[in-house]
Amino acid sequence: MTNNLYFLCSGNSCRGQIAEGYAKKFLPDWNVQSAGVRAEDINPQAVKVMAEDNVDISQQKSKKIDDLLLKQANLVVTLSGEARDKSALPKNTRWLDWPISDPTLATGSQAEITQAYRDVRDDIKQNILELKKNID
Repeated sequence: MTNNLYFLCSGNSCRGQIAEGYAKKFLPDWNVQSAGVRAEDINPQAVKVMAEDNVDISQQKSKKIDDLLLKQANLVVTLSGEARDKSALPKNTRWLDWPISDPTLATGSQAEITQAYRDVRDDIKQNILELKKNID
């Protein structure tokens, strides 16, 4: 049986893409997808900070939440309050909520903004490594 992991966020441009990239790397036996309440262009800053950690997400595509994929998911992880509040999760689906800050809202110098993206990347990576320990 295939295990399906579905990450949900707001625009599927940053947090969901980062989570999808790391989950594909660390959970190779899982079918991993991400989606958003909206589909926005993948954030170039997210691509850049992931490349710093040798994970290429540049070819991933932003998608809106698909009800069929949601129903097929063994595990759903919401990465934003908006995704958590707007998603009708099937009752039999295991669900986790990781309240990850939105780096697109970061302000300050370019270095400070880049650091906000790195912090989000590192938070998501740690969450996925912890998840891996609990599902393997």
